[in-house]
Formats: sequence, structure tokens, C-alpha cells
Amino acid sequence: MKKTRYQNYDGVQNTHTFSDMVRWYKERKAKIKDLSTLIPQAEHKDIKRIQENRTSFSITWIGHSTFLIQMQGLNILTDPVWAKRMGFGSRLTEPGIPIGQLPEIDIVLISHGHYDHLDFGSIRKLKGSPAFYVPIGLKRAFTRRGYRNVIEANWWDRFTHNGVSLSFVPAQHWTRRTLSDINTSHWGGWIVEHPETNQSVYFVGDTGYFRGFKDIADRYELDIVLMPIGAYEPEWFMSISHINPEDAVKAFLELKGKTCIPMHYGAYRLADDTGPEALERLFKEWDRLRLNKDRLKVMALGESYWIT
Repeated sequence: MKKTRYQNYDGVQNTHTFSDMVRWYKERKAKIKDLSTLIPQAEHKDIKRIQENRTSFSITWIGHSTFLIQMQGLNILTDPVWAKRMGFGSRLTEPGIPIGQLPEIDIVLISHGHYDHLDFGSIRKLKGSPAFYVPIGLKRAFTRRGYRNVIEANWWDRFTHNGVSLSFVPAQHWTRRTLSDINTSHWGGWIVEHPETNQSVYFVGDTGYFRGFKDIADRYELDIVLMPIGAYEPEWFMSISHINPEDAVKAFLELKGKTCIPMHYGAYRLADDTGPEALERLFKEWDRLRLNKDRLKVMALGESYWIT
């Protein structure tokens, strides 16, 4: 049976060859990077408040692409990864909150199947009996591990869960977990909306810059955008799949969001850039465009952002 292979807008593909990998390896060996400066942990962590919260809208950064979103009394977790290693590399920073100190999780949102976004070892440790919202093609990976409450989504699909709206929107990326399953599941971002308060948060997932941001802005009014900024270097290799900090700002402006929270940096060395480098470029571009500094919320690991 022929497998379905999912695609990006305009047929854009990640088409790197073995010789490209060799070129990247040689370039990496020639680079000297300071890996001693790490993304800081929050000085104060609202763990008890998070555990008891059933009324307030909050966002807590665990690290990389993992956030705890609390809305409408629901505990929503994005791309839960507490793994100590990723490939051949060790995790650079400890997760902002130990997995055992999370409240019971109601919903898990998965952006795509790459291991730094989907870690079943972490999922097994979650408290509660969450519903898993996953891209189309990924359900079987869950059901064969015994998970039953799994909902697949294609681009632009929309669901309602206990009064909260969940929408799966496009991204420009790719995915693979084994030698034979390249792009047999989809990828994208998730928009979480509270229809009564009109509050919303857009978890962008993993993406390169693409015209889909304008389409998303046409369909949704966005308050908070959780925007990736890391794993972009070397850009000749990474730009299709990973957005750089300058294009992340461009995308945020196209999305017409109110607040930008950067993510996808500092936890794992997935490319040649470092977390501090990504932040430096982000700040420089924000200043160059003379954007309101209050619209950029850079979080420490384990920090909670309470939205009124």
C-alpha cells in the first residue's frame, strides 16, 4: 500500500543531499562556539500556583518548544519533551519545571513527529488522562502504544474541547522518525482560543518562513504568538525548515499578534547557532524596527506569564 506523503505550501521541499551534510559537518568543525552561556532559569517559579490554577490564563515555558498553557480551567501542554539527550548531544539546560511537578494534563498538542517535539518517554510520565491532538498520519504511533484518546488534524481543522477552540494551521517543515516514514505524517502549529474572552495563543511549532503566515492572519485574531527563533545556522541548509530571528519578527508582524514569546532555542544543539546568539539577533531586529519592547516577552525557563 502506497503511503501518503504530506507537503508544504507551493511544493517546497527539504531536498538536502549527502554532500550537503558533509559540507555542513566540515563547516561546523571550523566554527568555534561559546556553549558556556546558557538560557537562565527563572528566579521564582509559580509551581504551587500553577498546580492549583483553574481560572487564570497563563503560559509557562518549560524549555525548547514545551509550554504549559492554562486556559478555561484546562492544562494544555505543547510538544512535551523532557529528554536529557537528543541524538548524540546532551540537553544544555534543565527543563524549567520537573515533569513530576506539573498538574494533571487535559490536552497535549503535537506539532509534528520529530524527536525534539514528540518524546514518548516524556508523555508516559504525564499525570492525568490527556486528549492528544496530533497531525494527520501520527495517530497510529500513539494507538500502538496504548493511547486511545487521539484526535488527528489536517491543516485548518478546528475542534472544541471543554469550551476551548483548537485549530491546526500550516507550517513549513518536514518530519521523520524512522528510515521509511519521511513526511508520512503532517506538521503545523496550533491556535488555542477562548471564545468567551477572545483570548488566544498561537503555538507556531517548527517552521521556516513562508507565505502561510499571512493566510493565518486573515483567519485569526492572535494575542500571544509562541514563535521559534533557533536552529537556523547554517542558513543555506536550515532556512527551509527553521526560521531565523529576523524572519521570525517579520512573521510576527504579518500575523498581527499582540505579544511575541520566542521559543525553540537554548535547550538542544540542533544546529550551529546558540541560544544567546538567537536572542541577540532577535533583540537587534526588534530595535532596528523600533518595535514596542512591551510586545516582546522573553521568558526564563520555568517562568510563568499571567495574562489578565
